[in-house]
Order: sequence, then structure tokens, then C-alpha cells
Amino acid sequence: MKNLKLFLLAIVLLFAAVGCAPSQSSALQASGQIEATEIAVAPELSGRVTDVYVSEGDAVKTGDPLLKLDGSLLLSEKRSAEAALDAAKAGGRAAQVALDAAQLQFDLTLDAALAAESPTRVSIWDASKPTEFDQPVWYFSSAERLQAARSAVDAAKTALDAAMTKLADTEKKAGSAQFLQVEAALAQARQAFQIARDVLDRTNGTSDGQSLRDAAQANYDEKKTDLDNAQKDYDDALTTDGANDVLQARAEAAIAQETYDRALDQLRALQTGENSPLVQTAAKAVEQAQAQLDLAQASVTAAQANLDALNTQMEKLTVYAPMDGVILTRGIHVGEVAQAGAAVMTIGDLSKLTITVYLSEDRYGEVNVGDEVSFTADSFPNETFAATVTRIADQAEFTPRNVQTKEERQTTVYAIELTVNNPDGKLKPGMPVDVTFK
Repeated sequence: MKNLKLFLLAIVLLFAAVGCAPSQSSALQASGQIEATEIAVAPELSGRVTDVYVSEGDAVKTGDPLLKLDGSLLLSEKRSAEAALDAAKAGGRAAQVALDAAQLQFDLTLDAALAAESPTRVSIWDASKPTEFDQPVWYFSSAERLQAARSAVDAAKTALDAAMTKLADTEKKAGSAQFLQVEAALAQARQAFQIARDVLDRTNGTSDGQSLRDAAQANYDEKKTDLDNAQKDYDDALTTDGANDVLQARAEAAIAQETYDRALDQLRALQTGENSPLVQTAAKAVEQAQAQLDLAQASVTAAQANLDALNTQMEKLTVYAPMDGVILTRGIHVGEVAQAGAAVMTIGDLSKLTITVYLSEDRYGEVNVGDEVSFTADSFPNETFAATVTRIADQAEFTPRNVQTKEERQTTVYAIELTVNNPDGKLKPGMPVDVTFK
């Protein structure tokens, strides 16, 4: 009986020992550090700091002013830009006045031209047409007649240029040159004879001075003889080919010149009303005035854009908080020069923190996104805090060197990111924590 009791006691102790042995699936734990979302604050402009409104540890809201840069240079540039804008606007007003004046002048000129054209428009209905024309005078429109007249002027100018070129080439020929010399001699003889005749006529009116009249008569007789000889030489030269060529070329040039002049006359006769040269000139003046107004308005736009850019820069002299948070670091003081793009402060969002821990591959599958976990911080040994799994890495990595032992660094792990609500701001970035997965 005694042996039986000892046997049962041994069995109870054995079961008790087995029950007290550690479980193979013990609670999953990991360690990490609290992190916060941090934003580096940097001014967009360079300049000397005139005011700093916050210190490290201050809580800020989005839009709170953090610091201000000296804006004296920008203020001076803004005043210049405002003056330039005023000048551009004044130029625009002057250009508008010039356009209005040009438009008024155009309207007056057009009215006068249309009034002057009225009789012509009426008379064309009664005008007789050449017998060679099959259509009445009014058959073609004003625009068609005007275009035909312009074409006639162009054709006549081309023919005139050709005739003048032919005349010049003809006069350069040897035979023609000889005739031209004879012709020039005749022209000189005629001119000298006319002068001698005028002188003789004047002396005949004097009451005395017979010797004066005799000398004038002798000069007249001499010049008459020279004229007769030059005329005879000219008449003889007319029978040469050179003379015929020159006279023919001159006749063609004269006809071409008259044709061109007549074509211009007809064109001018048709340039009435809206087609009047005065109206066209007034229209060009309106176009030029409009172009000047467009240029002035462009200057106003450019000046306004420059002023707007300066206003935008001046707004950036004050740096504002980009989010709600706490000033973690401040590396600038009044009087120092801040560089554009260089961080001068760091703001952290302490209301929502993160913890990143690493789990080995064999425990990775025990955690899911959304799991609630608990953790403790060395700074608060008697408190337990809650966190939520918000991200699980989808790729393994080697254990970070600053987290695990040398032996464990040879293994691969998965990063697990936890989110911690910290409404009272008790927890701070950098605090080491121990996490227990439930």
C-alpha cells in the first residue's frame, strides 16, 4: 500500500513537471525604436533671418509662422516693378488714344472718299461702251475692274522696261552712235541759233548803237549757217541703218511710256471709295496703331507678371509650418543667413508614431496586418502601450547590424511596421521599446 502511494505521487509530480515545462510556441517578442514622421523645413529663398517664432519642443499647427527673412531688397524691387507697371499702363492708354484717333481719321477719310465716288457710281450706268465691247460697262464688278487695271499697269511697266533696255542697247551700236553725234550737233546748233536770234531781237529795239546791231546780225548769220549745216548732216544721217534703229527704238519707248502712263491713269480713276489711296493709307495707320496698342498691352502683361512674381517671393519670406507637429530641431537664429533649400528646422508628427521591428523567417507567418500588439518602453516601465501592425515587408532582408547579435545577422528577417497613436505626446522618437505580439 505504501509503495502504491509512492508510485501515484511520482506520476503526479511527472505530470506537474510536464505541465510547467516551457511551451514550444511561446509568445512572439521583438525590440525596436519609436520613430516619428519628420519633415525638414527649408526656406525657398536665401536671406538674413530677422525673426524666429518657435523653439525646440514647441507644438505648431499647419500654417503657423516659423521664421521670417529680410525683405528690404525685394521691397525695393517691388516698388520699381510697380512703377514699371504704372508706366506700361500709361503707355497702353496713350496707344489706345492713338488707335481711336487713327480709327476716326480712317472713318472721315472713307466717308469723304465714298462721297466723292458717288457720281462715278451713278455715271457708270449711263456710260457708253466701245463698239468692240460685247458686254456693258457695268458688266464687271468694281473689284474685277480694279484687278484688271493693276494687271494692265504691271504689264505696261514690264513692256516699258523692255523698251527702255532696247533703246539703251541700240544707242550703244556703232552706227547708232554716229547718228547720235550728228543729232547732238543739231541740237546744239538749234540752241545756239535760238540764243543768237534772241540777242538780235534785243538789239533791233535799241535807238542807237549800229555797231552793236551789226555784231548781233553777224553772230545770227553765223549761227544760221551752222544750223543749216547741222540740219543737212542730220538729213543725210537719217538714211543710215543706225538712224532707223534709233528712231524705231525711240518710238517704241515713247509708246511704251505713254501706255504705262495711261494704265496708271485708268488705275487711279478706279481707285475711289474704299480703294482710294487715302483710305488705304488711313487703314494702314489704324493697323499700325493697333499693333502699338498690342505691344503696349503686352508690356502691361509682362510688368504685371514681374510684379506678381515679386509678390510671390515676398510671401515666401515668411516660412510656415507644413503640418501639425512639434519642433524637433532648430538650427537657425536671428541674424544668421539662411540658404534656399537648406534645412533650418525639423518638425515631427508625434500624434501618430511608428515602430519597426524585425522577425525571423520561421516566425514571420504568425503576424498579420491589423493585428493588435502591446509594447513597453524603458522610460515608462510600469505602463503598457498598444500598437497596430500596418505593414509587413514582402521581401526578406539581412538582419540590421544594430538590432541583433552577430550570429543572428547571418539570418534573414522581415520588417514589421507598427503604428502607435500618441494623442497625449507621452512617447517620443528614439525611445527603445519591447513589443509582444498577441
